[in-house]
Amino acid sequence: MKKGTKIFQKIFYIAVAVLIPGLLILNAIQAERYMKIEREIKELEKKQVQLVEENEKLITDISLLSSSQRIGAIAENDLGMHKAESEEIVRVEMEKKK
Repeated sequence: MKKGTKIFQKIFYIAVAVLIPGLLILNAIQAERYMKIEREIKELEKKQVQLVEENEKLITDISLLSSSQRIGAIAENDLGMHKAESEEIVRVEMEKKK
């Protein structure tokens, strides 16, 4: 073999010997990053489920608290209000401006 070919082969083998461990290290780093992102996604999915459940509970609470029966009971019992009789109703009519 020629001297240039032997030098090229040595350089090639050295490069391969350096690249293989380097690529393995890069692969390990990438796998660690992937696992970290996967954990973050699982945590966010759990939080999303929790927030959806909390939102559903709040919607139920809103519908219960805003029911006309509850508001009527508070008006009558706590505030001493009553339904107006027809003679208590005053109608005010205003003319439309032209």
